Amino acid sequence: MAAISDLSFMYRWFKNCNLVRNLSDKYVFITGCDSGFGNLLARQLVDRGMRVLAACFTKEGAQKLQQDTSYQLQTILLDVTKTESIKAATQWASDSYQGPCSGLWALVNNAGVGLPSGPNEWLTKEDFVKVINVNLVGLIEVTLHMLPMVKKARGRVVNMSSSGGRVAVIGGGYCISKFGVEAFSDSIRRELHYFGVKVSIIEPGNFRTAILGKDGLEKHMRKLWERLPPETRESYGEEYFRIYTDNLKSTMQLADPRISEVTNSMEHAIVSRSPRIRYNPGLDAKLLYLPLAKFPTPVTDFILSRYLPRPADSV
Repeated sequence: MAAISDLSFMYRWFKNCNLVRNLSDKYVFITGCDSGFGNLLARQLVDRGMRVLAACFTKEGAQKLQQDTSYQLQTILLDVTKTESIKAATQWASDSYQGPCSGLWALVNNAGVGLPSGPNEWLTKEDFVKVINVNLVGLIEVTLHMLPMVKKARGRVVNMSSSGGRVAVIGGGYCISKFGVEAFSDSIRRELHYFGVKVSIIEPGNFRTAILGKDGLEKHMRKLWERLPPETRESYGEEYFRIYTDNLKSTMQLADPRISEVTNSMEHAIVSRSPRIRYNPGLDAKLLYLPLAKFPTPVTDFILSRYLPRPADSV
């Protein structure tokens, strides 16, 4: 048994250390580099000597990242919900190649938003669309535009999903979009296999980033609550609102601040000759969300329903 364990360890060690050659000649395009995972990943890849094409949503984010790194990193403004912005970024990436580089080695679809989220009945169609357009539709359109360059390099596509893409733990467009990312990634992985392109999916647990915005969860939840029709508010009750909001705040406060665990997974998917199909950074991803996704549905429903407060009009 010990021998089998040792062989398994050696195999994993070899796969993790088996790196792609000539990394300094390879270009990586990353979306969502203003802060969080995208920002840290861009810095890590520059430290490795790779050429980074960093797409930011804000001018301030782009300027700060450019100032803090080197000539190996270039920035561009990108709104993944706008086709013209994506087209311009694609042309810019194509024009950025220098030296022996042939094509785009890696596309990292990292841009994402988490809000609006909450009980589904409290949300509007526009709330769902706002999140899905960034997390899923934008990801798809960026990928479709960049794919010819990635195919040319026989490179990588790395898509940011979530543990919420395996089990729906909150209402709104977030988990819906991440389930969609999983499906899109699975389908293109099979299609691109014959072109030598590898597709990896990152499914982190709860990590502390700016994905939930700057205004605070309590303010967000209060806004959703106060715009509800009186009849809907009465059916849930003020206590439901208070407990739901407190539970959500507690979950976010317990989020892991060590986001390098996620970016290390993303980096491995880019530089390893044997990238994994799925990465699950975070103890909560491995010990909670993955088991919940694999339990029989009634068992998962029972466990997750214990997290939800009881509405005033419950039967």
